[in-house]
Amino acid sequence: MGLATPHTMKQNNAKKSVCLHAFKQAFGAGRLEGVVWQVAEPVPPAGHLYKYRLVYLIEGRRVVGYDNERGKGDHKHLSNVESAYQFVDVPTLLNDFMHDVQEVQP
Repeated sequence: MGLATPHTMKQNNAKKSVCLHAFKQAFGAGRLEGVVWQVAEPVPPAGHLYKYRLVYLIEGRRVVGYDNERGKGDHKHLSNVESAYQFVDVPTLLNDFMHDVQEVQP
């Protein structure tokens, strides 16, 4: 199942960023939520031009999460374990996220 992109290419002129994907939808036993922005400058320490947060929730609890917050860089959360994530590109990011979501299905 693919991810919906109802807000594709919304532009935020104040920050010079473009929303490439935004979604909230039911999936399996839980809910997918996410946003991927193309930004004007990298979010340190990442060297790429994307800011993202992707989460899969079951009963309001994060089971899978991918994000790249400032100061931490690219990483993912699987249940309560956080580990580094090697960002390649946006399609790979979304595929890796969905792979991990599929792995946690009951």
